Amino acid sequence: MDIAAFAKRINAYERLMRLDKPAGGLLLLWPTLWAVWIASHGRPMLDIVLIFVTGTFLMRSAGCAINDWADRDFDGRVARTRERPLAAGEITPKEALILAALLAALAFCLVLFLNLLAILLSVAALAIACAYPFAKRLLPLPQLGLSIAFSFGIPMAFAAVRNQLPWECWALFAANACYVFAYDTEYAMVDRDDDLKIGIRSSAITLGRYDVAAVMASYVLMIAILASIGIALRLGWPYYAGLTAAAGMMFSHYTLIRERSREGCWRAFRHNNWVGLAIFAGIAFSALLPVSL
Repeated sequence: MDIAAFAKRINAYERLMRLDKPAGGLLLLWPTLWAVWIASHGRPMLDIVLIFVTGTFLMRSAGCAINDWADRDFDGRVARTRERPLAAGEITPKEALILAALLAALAFCLVLFLNLLAILLSVAALAIACAYPFAKRLLPLPQLGLSIAFSFGIPMAFAAVRNQLPWECWALFAANACYVFAYDTEYAMVDRDDDLKIGIRSSAITLGRYDVAAVMASYVLMIAILASIGIALRLGWPYYAGLTAAAGMMFSHYTLIRERSREGCWRAFRHNNWVGLAIFAGIAFSALLPVSL
């Protein structure tokens, strides 16, 4: 294999792992860091942070490989995904599965540095991540499955830090589930026409003309839950500043998705990284106050 062919091969693996599109990894990372900071009362151990940051990106890449393997017969018929390596024939299905297994194994090696509760939760998280790609064939609202899969870093963080799952863990889990449902519905709105043609289910299709209302309602519920957590835990004013900034961004999404254009819905989906960052910044800066978290 010459250098050009080798470079093309590496590029195909990078795209399969979505290393060229870090947005999805950040959407998974920010809520996990919310949990790490809150569980640690704003003073997380460096090793815990490194384990969760590295593990998040490893599992996101593994999940992308599994998802593309499951959707290999559909992606070529969708405008947004037809250039993915599996759909384009640049990588074989067997190679994708091997890569997914290796990435998941590396992530599990990191989890072994945590306690037993976190290890057990990681097994459940992997099972859900593997099952999600098939949900869109069976469930009318498969985005709910992703909401659970993308929220599992939260109980794992509480388990790793406190070795228990207190009420704020599950409240944060619920808030993030609303967040994921909102932005993944925006994502599904991009592919609605193609999904209808090939028979894939999504919240955008099931909700029909109520899709925009469902997205905005999910955002409102998310902010309400997060505000309640802040009040109960007596978080400082930066936390509410972060929530206010996030709420403003979410409101701007309405202007992007109300016409249901592919471009507008795609922009709204990608913009959600800033929502997660604003909330994390609020939590982190709140921890720097004399009395917080």
